[in-house]
Amino acid sequence: MTYTDAVQFLYGLRWFGTKLGLDHTRTLADSVGLPQDRLRFIHVAGTNGKGSTCAMLESIYRRAGLRVGLFTSPHLISFCERIQVNRRPISETEVVRLVQRLQKRLRSFPADNHPTFFEVITVMALIYFADQQCDLVIWETGLGGRLDATNIVTPLASVITNVQLDHQSWLGDTLEQIATEKAGIIKPGVPAITATEIPGALAVIQKTARIQASPLRIVGREHTSRAPLDSLELPLRGEHQRMNAALAIATVECLRPQLPVSHEALCDGLLQVEWAGRLQVETTTHGQILVLDGAHNPAGAGTLRAAIRYYFPSAKPVLILGMLRDKDWHTMCELLSPLSSRIFLVPVASERSVSPQELIGVCQKAHPDAHIETTSSLTAALQATAMDRMVIITGSLYLIGEAMETLHLSPELHTNERGLNEWGAAAPPSTCLQGFARRG
Repeated sequence: MTYTDAVQFLYGLRWFGTKLGLDHTRTLADSVGLPQDRLRFIHVAGTNGKGSTCAMLESIYRRAGLRVGLFTSPHLISFCERIQVNRRPISETEVVRLVQRLQKRLRSFPADNHPTFFEVITVMALIYFADQQCDLVIWETGLGGRLDATNIVTPLASVITNVQLDHQSWLGDTLEQIATEKAGIIKPGVPAITATEIPGALAVIQKTARIQASPLRIVGREHTSRAPLDSLELPLRGEHQRMNAALAIATVECLRPQLPVSHEALCDGLLQVEWAGRLQVETTTHGQILVLDGAHNPAGAGTLRAAIRYYFPSAKPVLILGMLRDKDWHTMCELLSPLSSRIFLVPVASERSVSPQELIGVCQKAHPDAHIETTSSLTAALQATAMDRMVIITGSLYLIGEAMETLHLSPELHTNERGLNEWGAAAPPSTCLQGFARRG
């Protein structure tokens, strides 16, 4: 099997769509020797800020001398981004090895009850981290928490960044319902830490913690100005990142008895954290300022709008906007359109993309004086804005991944596997399994 073969196998798993539940993941993990039992985890859920908080925790514990696994999603360009040890993406050779190992186990599942892509790669990550003898794994949920495939582990701590409206078709229409799903990662007696501010959602988390006899620490905005944050200039921009940092610090403090971290390691970890596509600012050789931000829900769009007005109060940027249909794109257009008097609407390279033609009416209503154009691709929009002083690209992490590849901002990632981020099933499972049998 080649790496191309392995990726094609993973593409094939998309036919099984997205399912919430733990049975498949538990069964598959059991078939390979329960690798999660040989690992320690910090489990991170939440609507926004999960990835940034995970990156901060990983950086801190790596600076403390631990061998740290990092499991996140989605990836921006390469599948290998999802599974890292000490911030080195899993190698293509290891992906092939793990796919081959799991292929044999997957044949025992019936076609109409087969593990999904995310369930399979969750177990792949567990095997890899155990084989790599990681001291700690920073473990991000994929969707929700309670029924997310990652929830088969018992962590040292459960972290919930915040609760906002997103993925309502899967998690519920109210913040309280969504909070119930996020709070599902809280385990009996395991400490929980959250920066959730909305009263109704926080009440759900507090109730769950009481039921589980889980010590709960609540991080508020006042923590963002306390030591050591009062004297640190974080490399990740935005006030929301200071909240994520405060959450990471609270988690480290909570776990110091099991995982000692010095003050120096804590500060160094925060000062050296890297996390692409989140208020990422790049300056081209021609002096153009590019801002790439993966805001993909109303809360993220509001955070981006506030950050642009704070960091670039006098700028007159051009906005390149593309969104996915399963997001609240109407509200996002209303929040983001006022950022610029020139807006270029682009399709996202996804079967779930909203067409630029659909976006234009909402953007015009939100900003009647803006000059709005639709383009056939992100590349065309970048060419049309090549002479502008400042360009903001936002609306979807998928779009940010495409921008990073187009602009050569991730030279170490040579393979485009953004299609693996797609959720939907596009063929009957039986057809897919027959293909697996031929390839296997």
